[in-house]
Amino acid sequence: METEKTEAEKTAEQAEMLVNRLRKRFRHLSKWAKRTGAGAFRLYDRDIPEIPLLIDFYGDAVAGSLYQRPYEKDEESEERWLAAMKNAAALALSIDPRNIFIRQRKRQRGLAQYEKAGGQGFTRVISEGGLRFRVNLSDYLDTGLFLDRRVMRNMVRQEAAGKRVLNLFCYTASFSVYAAGGNAASTDSVDISNTYLDWAQENFSLNGYHAAIVSMEDFISGTYTQTHRLIRCDALSFPARALAAKKTWDIIVLDPPTFSNSKKMTAVLDLQRDHIELVSRCLALLAPGGTIWFSVNTRHFKTSAAELEAGLAARFPGLRVVDLGGETTDEDFCGKKTPHCYAIQINSLPGRTNSGILR
Repeated sequence: METEKTEAEKTAEQAEMLVNRLRKRFRHLSKWAKRTGAGAFRLYDRDIPEIPLLIDFYGDAVAGSLYQRPYEKDEESEERWLAAMKNAAALALSIDPRNIFIRQRKRQRGLAQYEKAGGQGFTRVISEGGLRFRVNLSDYLDTGLFLDRRVMRNMVRQEAAGKRVLNLFCYTASFSVYAAGGNAASTDSVDISNTYLDWAQENFSLNGYHAAIVSMEDFISGTYTQTHRLIRCDALSFPARALAAKKTWDIIVLDPPTFSNSKKMTAVLDLQRDHIELVSRCLALLAPGGTIWFSVNTRHFKTSAAELEAGLAARFPGLRVVDLGGETTDEDFCGKKTPHCYAIQINSLPGRTNSGILR
């Protein structure tokens, strides 16, 4: 009669399974990453159900998280298990165990997902698409660069030449840096956090661009000379203030959180409930022939491109929405849940598209 395995035996078996899986994935993805210039990539995302981890590779280090389990697990047992998985990752990837950062991922609301959780300051500069970005692997749940937006960032770069780009909820402004790399005429990046605007400024600097942090008042009055501007403002209140100042952009990147605790809109931004209003406010700022790149990072978002188009069409005739779907899925995210991404345009002439996006 087979005896029940002890917790230690189960953990050891799972650690061995993780080592084998990581080595197999790394052999495949490291070749792809070298060929495409991806300095960081998603290596593992709950590939084995009983090992509910997310693991991203950053050269000589790993950042990731333990998904919240659907059942209670003793805290000490969880810590022992997680330590074993960290050691397995270090072994599989030949990485110093001190460079493995995995924390528990819980459902976050508002700005909680961006709050500082530590103070080790373990940072790296990684390359992506010929550009450079500072990432922090130790202090936040997210590192400062969303790897699942990689393809979308490049799409924006390909469309940015000679255009004015607005990046709402800019975080560390990776979309803006890509736009600058695509010879955008100007970029305006909006976020409420001084921490992330400083981080964004460093990302611009790493790529040879100067970005100035300007007040909303100076931005509205036009008392600035910089091509790339970082604007400290609540991204929910920004569209109305920009509209009143008659500002427009050719490209608007709208990559909002699922929830926001700001009281500027409806006390709490619930993207499922408020996305039509949010997109509408951005459409009012869109120059003729412009494009909104709308990204939604929640698997519970239910709106299709057709429903989004129908919800906006009454206020914006001639509007067209395209679900970019699998077009934004890179090699390391194949078969995984990725953000919903849409390209939204109002045709400048009936029956005519404005760029290669909506053909």
